[in-house]
Amino acid sequence: MIHYLANPWPWYIAGPLIGIMVPLLLLIGNKAFGISSNFRHICAMCIPSKIPYFNYDWKKEGKWQLILLLGIIIGGALAEYVGGTKGLVDISFQTRAWLLKMGIFSQNSLLPHNLFNWESLFTFKGFIMLVVGGFLVGFGTRYAGGCTSGHTITGISNLQIGSIIASIGFFIGGMITVYFIYPLIF
Repeated sequence: MIHYLANPWPWYIAGPLIGIMVPLLLLIGNKAFGISSNFRHICAMCIPSKIPYFNYDWKKEGKWQLILLLGIIIGGALAEYVGGTKGLVDISFQTRAWLLKMGIFSQNSLLPHNLFNWESLFTFKGFIMLVVGGFLVGFGTRYAGGCTSGHTITGISNLQIGSIIASIGFFIGGMITVYFIYPLIF
């Protein structure tokens, strides 16, 4: 059992498991699968209900999504505890060379240490990457009406035109960031 938890699952197992989520959600009466709506649920729990946007029954609408978020956090911690990061992340040699060219030297984890640490947070580049980037992700998630998982998994499965457009925008934005913005920052 530990062997299956400690190693990545192949696409032909993980993909269908994700795909099964959409019909299961429709069977239980929910139409949305995503993480970004949890920000609203957490604010509705913590902020007084005088703000109309947060004045709704979060227990009815968001309880299962909060449980899903908790499961993702616990699952990620369990995966790190059981399997951990074993050496280098499995990326191509061309990508490694490109990362070295961009100044990312630590390639032994999913989050390069020379970018994601407390010291880099107080540098211009680190501040832009972590704080401004985090704000833009949060703002974009709300502006787009959901996150990549919500739009791409359930939105496209439900044939929602807005989700198709948003998903195309996610890919275009990612490519613009990697090919044009990263070289400017690094």
